[in-house]
Amino acid sequence: MDDEAKDINGEPVRVGTWVRVLTISDSVLSQLSETEAEAARAMEGDILEVQEIDEWGGAWVEKSWQEADGTVVSHALGLGPEQMEVVEDPDNDND
Repeated sequence: MDDEAKDINGEPVRVGTWVRVLTISDSVLSQLSETEAEAARAMEGDILEVQEIDEWGGAWVEKSWQEADGTVVSHALGLGPEQMEVVEDPDNDND
């Protein structure tokens, strides 16, 4: 397993890096159920922390949310360089 990927600008991406999800490819969405594809599309534009770098250099992010009935749902997504952009840590209070 590699320990680093690159974003759309060539910036290094490691576990713990925060990235903005820029796009999700149609080839991925077409393999998902309608419900799963909708959840994946909802991740576009989100800023998420990279949880894993896989052996092909994909950066994996995950989003969890609570449904109206109280059920917690999560969705993980592997991102390639053209699908993410490194951003500042949203919890950084250096302003």
